[in-house]
Amino acid sequence: MERQELEQLAKTIRYWIIRSTTEAGSGHPTSSLSATDLMTCLMFGGFFRFDVANPEHPNNDRLIFSKGHAAPLLYALWAAAGAVSEDELMTLRKFGGRLEGHPTMYFPYAEAATGSLGQGLSIGVGMALNAKYIDKLPYRTFVLLGDSEMAEGSQWEAIQLAAHYKLDNLIGIIDVNRLGQRGETMYGHEIAAYERRVMAFGWNTVVIHGHSVHQIMTAYDQIDSNSGAPLMVIAQTYKGGGISAVQDKEGRHGTPLTGEECEQAIAELGEVDTALRGAPAMPGNLQAPKQTEQSPADLSYPKDKPVATRRAYGNALARLYPLYPDMVVLDAEVSNSTYADIFKKAYPERFFEMYVAEQNMAGAALGLARRGKIPFVSSFAAFLTRAFDQFRMARYSEGNIKVCGSHAGVSIGEDGTSQMGLEDIAMFRSVLDSVVLYPSDAVSTEKLVEEAIHHKGMVYLRTTRKETPVLYDADEAFPIGGSKTVRSSAHDVLTVIGAGITVHEAIAARDKLRLEGINVRVVDLYSVKPIDKEMLREAALETQAIITVEDHYPEGGIGEAVRSALFDCPVPVYSLAVTKMPRSGKPAELMEYEGISCDAIIRKVKEVL
Repeated sequence: MERQELEQLAKTIRYWIIRSTTEAGSGHPTSSLSATDLMTCLMFGGFFRFDVANPEHPNNDRLIFSKGHAAPLLYALWAAAGAVSEDELMTLRKFGGRLEGHPTMYFPYAEAATGSLGQGLSIGVGMALNAKYIDKLPYRTFVLLGDSEMAEGSQWEAIQLAAHYKLDNLIGIIDVNRLGQRGETMYGHEIAAYERRVMAFGWNTVVIHGHSVHQIMTAYDQIDSNSGAPLMVIAQTYKGGGISAVQDKEGRHGTPLTGEECEQAIAELGEVDTALRGAPAMPGNLQAPKQTEQSPADLSYPKDKPVATRRAYGNALARLYPLYPDMVVLDAEVSNSTYADIFKKAYPERFFEMYVAEQNMAGAALGLARRGKIPFVSSFAAFLTRAFDQFRMARYSEGNIKVCGSHAGVSIGEDGTSQMGLEDIAMFRSVLDSVVLYPSDAVSTEKLVEEAIHHKGMVYLRTTRKETPVLYDADEAFPIGGSKTVRSSAHDVLTVIGAGITVHEAIAARDKLRLEGINVRVVDLYSVKPIDKEMLREAALETQAIITVEDHYPEGGIGEAVRSALFDCPVPVYSLAVTKMPRSGKPAELMEYEGISCDAIIRKVKEVL
């Protein structure tokens, strides 16, 4: 489109933004209006390449609204492209419709669910990594950013990593409209402050007035000539730009225009052609390199050699990749401890070092997942908690992400409290439809990694620092939602349920109790979510009580999961869990201190009996 046509189309888009938010009685028209010219020129000025009839075309450029509250603009843009009807625009924020208050996957042209600020650029990093280093496709990733969210640390994690990987196919656009939710942003209209900071991280920058079509088009002309570094367009705009009743006015964030203001605004716009449409440029038809599936190596662990489940995790990644070539592995600078470095050494082109920036790692994993990859993300379980919001939002984006948290529980030993993941099971159990797996030995770890690959959706795998005996044969199956009864007899009086490290403590306790004529059943609850309700009910019927033992806090842990599954059964359920402030010490000392050791289990069994 030529300049005059773009200005007319921007007027139509403003009209739809005002009408749809007024009809909805809520929304963020002012945040949408400030970026209208920026996005209209991008999508319809010949810069954005997208086959509207095929949103999943592999060569389509990707557009992420990190400032997800500008959803009315996103929907109006796609209406201008012919993908949304004017009638549907009036269903904004209505229950059952595709046009939700912030973008979600119900809308097929949304790249990810956004709205929790500070995450879109990380998602863009993942998509750009995929295009440049994996699929080697020419698509570019554009991310619309708000100036308020530039205060988020996750933005700067993404900015520095994008520069590190020289993602010249990533273009950020900061809509500097000066006003946040409650007043002026940190730097207001001090555009130079944004430019200095972004340039300091190694990005190319261009500063423009965001309501000048000429300046916008000139800035976008630099996209294809940009090389060696990502590009940030920093645009000074006005919140509510183009509508005098709300332009640059405080107190108008997240409030629609009143009916009277709406009519005044439409009159101010002048003649609007609601039949006017635009079209993005068409993408090319390059294909990603073909990946050939191959048979993995055989799984083999001698039973006389203990193996840490974290090491088995790394072994599994490297062993299984030939069969699942869509796998990608990310780690937060601890790969020599999570053992993701086993994969890195075998397949360096599919490993991305994300450094100590877990929020960006989670967001980038979502970007990779949205482009069809199966990302495995690993760090210490304790450090994943800081990325919980990213994992929460990834679920709403239908992110097929696999997360591994190592060094879980007090059993890590001397490193002390800060390194002990004790909240991670609760965290991932709380994510909608998530799967939580906690293997106890090397064989179950490898089998559960493969189960995670097969499962469509978010999976959390908890691994242990300490070496543990190999319990299972290589041909044993570990379906998600199952469990293993590892010790039992016809005379069991109680059932002891463990997972991970505590399975071995329970086995040791069982062997000692048998010498005293006390028989207990021992269950390996390797699938914490979904949980094996059938096994639990069988144990409730066949034994007098259940004792759960976990290297985790009681809140949200295995004990609560078991109680929830048995809420309508009269069997007593007792829980041994970490209840004291952890300390540094030997693993055995700490497990005894917290009452989750072999001897603690024996004491509890005798107390219950």
